[in-house]
Amino acid sequence: MIATDTPSIGAELGGDSLRLTRRSHLGARDVFRLATLGLRGRPARAVLSAAGIALGVATVVGVLGISTSSRAQLISEIDALGTNLLTVSPSPSISGGTPTLPARAPAMVRRIGPVQSASALGAVGGGVAIYRTDRIPAVNTDAVSVYAAQPTLLSTLQGHVARGRFLNAATANLPAVVLGASAASALGIDRADGAVEVWLGGRWFDVVGVLDPLQLAPELDRSAFVGFHAAEHLLGASGRVVEIFVRTAPASVGAVQSVLAATADPAAPQDVSVTDPTDALVARADASAAFESLFLAVGGVAVLVGGIGIANVMVISVLERRGEIGLRRALGATRAHIGLQFVAESALMGGVGGVTGGLLGGLASSLYSAARAWHAVVPASAFGAAVAAAVVVGAVAGLHPALKASRMAPAEALRTV
Repeated sequence: MIATDTPSIGAELGGDSLRLTRRSHLGARDVFRLATLGLRGRPARAVLSAAGIALGVATVVGVLGISTSSRAQLISEIDALGTNLLTVSPSPSISGGTPTLPARAPAMVRRIGPVQSASALGAVGGGVAIYRTDRIPAVNTDAVSVYAAQPTLLSTLQGHVARGRFLNAATANLPAVVLGASAASALGIDRADGAVEVWLGGRWFDVVGVLDPLQLAPELDRSAFVGFHAAEHLLGASGRVVEIFVRTAPASVGAVQSVLAATADPAAPQDVSVTDPTDALVARADASAAFESLFLAVGGVAVLVGGIGIANVMVISVLERRGEIGLRRALGATRAHIGLQFVAESALMGGVGGVTGGLLGGLASSLYSAARAWHAVVPASAFGAAVAAAVVVGAVAGLHPALKASRMAPAEALRTV
């Protein structure tokens, strides 16, 4: 336990001299027991010192766990929605008007062999707005956009109806409107049974459907959709196409993407933009990496501050235990044994803080993921690396106090008792 000194006494009588040969051993188990005893002797101080490192490690593990869970959920959503959706849209107009695609663009796109479905959105006009009643001033539009939509739009986007139904061959010709999730919330509408009407383009339209949020086209959540026929004959829209959503065979996404611009507008393919909506989802996840790095930096600073706290505690501990150090040196403990004991104590303190913080961070990540209905993923590598870093920080923090303790002369240390 305390420095194990096993004297092997060989007596050789050479005149009046007696020679003693001593061997001092301190195994790994002895080091651990000494470090444990040192912490148990001052438990409150040890707990408070380890708390700083525990907080930092909990932050690191929690942030990495939440980030990993979020990315896993995003990948799951993308896989469920499919990565074979492309969008075709005109490049912004230099003149400032609303850019459009040729009227025949949707039909031309559908002729591409691997294309499974293609659905278009049409411009209704900037002067057409939607209101809850006809008594709201025209300036209060709630920023809800109005589009003409084909009945196949929802299936192409793999969206879902929260209430009511989407446009069909019948309602596309009638004064009927379907609201995106955010548009319905802005207008204060939570029903779609045909009993609710909205004031749209100077006449009443029946609300026949309310959509769930569209994962692959979130920009359409604050939009209202009417049929192309209704937009042209009831609202005076031109019916010009502003965007086409294309669902293609998964193995042919690249090939289809390469010919979409020329197919949609053969006369000016350079004015057509083709994008993959899943790229926007991935970019949104990557944008959160900046906040992740910030929190990881905060966690790292907390670990370093915890290490400084351990160093201060170990310096005080050395001063308080000079009598113990002197006694052990007198019994045969070497300077290396004394130094190793105090380094082990500080490393153990860091390890306890690291394990505690790792468990707290994993618990926080799991609770957050459960609240968001995510599958909790806490990387074992992150946990192990954080605990290892805590042990290293603790050991480094104990180097100076350990050197100070090892340099004490036995006689001088015992005089302070």
